[in-house]
Amino acid sequence: MNVRAAGFETESKRDGSPVTVADQRAEAIIEDGLARIAPGIPMLGEEAVASGRAPKLGARFFCVDPLDGTRGFAEGGDEFTVNIAWIEDGEANMGVIYAPATGALYAGEPGRALAGRCNPKSAQARGSLRRIRTRVRSPEQWRIVASDYSGRNAKTASFVAELNGVTTHASSSIKFCRVAEGAADLYPRFGNVSEWDAAAGHAILSAAGGGVMRLDGEPLRYGGDKDFLIRGFVAYANVAAANAARRALNV
Repeated sequence: MNVRAAGFETESKRDGSPVTVADQRAEAIIEDGLARIAPGIPMLGEEAVASGRAPKLGARFFCVDPLDGTRGFAEGGDEFTVNIAWIEDGEANMGVIYAPATGALYAGEPGRALAGRCNPKSAQARGSLRRIRTRVRSPEQWRIVASDYSGRNAKTASFVAELNGVTTHASSSIKFCRVAEGAADLYPRFGNVSEWDAAAGHAILSAAGGGVMRLDGEPLRYGGDKDFLIRGFVAYANVAAANAARRALNV
C-alpha cells in the first residue's frame, strides 16, 4: 500500500505477466518472516521463481503469491491479495488470503475456515473472525464466479452454458473465497496458472467444505510439476457441484 501511495511503474516478466516493486518487497518480507517461524522449510515464491531462484521442495513447503492480482493493483483496484499456503504431501493443508486495500481476511486449516475484516491502515483485526462454510445444497441455478479477465473466454462461456449457470466476476484469489463463504458454487479456470495462484485459496475452500479438481476430474495436488504449473482447474462448493462440473467437462 505504501508503494501504491508513492507511485510506481509496472514492468513485465519474461512470461509477459506484470510485476511491480510491491510484489518484490512483499515477497522479501514474507520470506524473512516464514524463515523465522519455520526455519529450514522451503518457500516456493512467485518472484523467486521468476528470478531463477526455485527452491528444492520436500514433502512440506510454503507456497506464496506476494501480490495476486498485480494487474488490478496497478490499475487502482481493490481485490488484489497476499496469499500464503502450507503444502504437505502434495495437499494444500493451510492457507491465508488477505486483501490489503479492503482489509478482507480469509484463513483455513483442516476442519475450520474463517473470515473477518482488518483495519486496512494497520492490518489489525476488527472484531472476531467468523466461521464460514460452503453452500451444502444445490441451488436452483448454479452460481459461477470467474475472473474479470481470463473468465470471459470461450471455454468459460461454454462451461457456464452447459450448466445453465449465472456468472459473477471477481479478481485474484477472492474467487476461491466467494465459493468458500457460500456466495458461489463453482469457479472454473481454463488455461495454465501457477501453483501459488491457487494453493492458499484451495486450502481455505477445502477447510470450508469444498475442493478443487483438475480439468480431468482428478484432485489438484502441488509440488509435482517442475514448472509449478496447473493446467486448469475447477473449484467447487460440494459434491453436487463437483459432479455437475464433471458432467460439463465430460470427464
